[in-house]
Amino acid sequence: MPVYEGNTIEEATTKGLRALNLSKEEVEINVIADAKKGFLGFGKKLAQVSIEPTVSEQIAEAVAETVEDIIVTDEEVKAETAVEELLSAKSDSSEPKVLENLNDEEAITELALYLTNISKELNAPALVRLERKDGLLVFHLDTDKQGILIGKHGKVLNAMQYLAQVFVHRVAENKLSVVVNVGDYREKRQAILQRLAERTAEKVKQTGRPVFLEPMPAFERKQIHFTLSKDDHIKTHSEGDEPYRYLVVEPAKKHY
Repeated sequence: MPVYEGNTIEEATTKGLRALNLSKEEVEINVIADAKKGFLGFGKKLAQVSIEPTVSEQIAEAVAETVEDIIVTDEEVKAETAVEELLSAKSDSSEPKVLENLNDEEAITELALYLTNISKELNAPALVRLERKDGLLVFHLDTDKQGILIGKHGKVLNAMQYLAQVFVHRVAENKLSVVVNVGDYREKRQAILQRLAERTAEKVKQTGRPVFLEPMPAFERKQIHFTLSKDDHIKTHSEGDEPYRYLVVEPAKKHY
């Protein structure tokens, strides 16, 4: 845990925040020692603080690992704006209302066309490939502009995931579970979610306080929930509305 020094606690804290490039709201600050003036130049001690990113900030860092080789461009910013508009318009004319009660293969075909059209709208045209895996329908979007369809911290991809699930639930006769993937983002993300679950559990047990994770798709929340269900000291539940539903990790028993 990094330790920062200064003539005062405030000065030490400021140095630490600058070094980490974070704000006070994004970190936990622990005072190790207050400053001592000493006497006649002897015994003087600097103030010391330790600064650690909060779990939420660590989550953002972990997610960023999956797209660390992608530079955020103006195109990606525009894509995030466009996908937000698609989310807000999901109940309007953005989805063909004439399609309903389709069999599985018909629904899959229509969803592939739907995702193809979205990728074009985001200026990152993609070829859609289907993979059937462990009861899931995985739609791989092959494109030369992966960064646009993933977005910062997976924001665009998760929005497309939500739109795809809503679409298929509306047009398909049967309940189908779909996953939208770009490159190997989901595979990398799976390993990160495992580390995130373990890290969050330790944080909750150390502090005795609940931790609120960032919004994520349902199948990712289920992965974390399944991992932590093995820990008798931890319990989890979801709050909020899709696509901004998030997981709460808290102690199994309250400590007073």
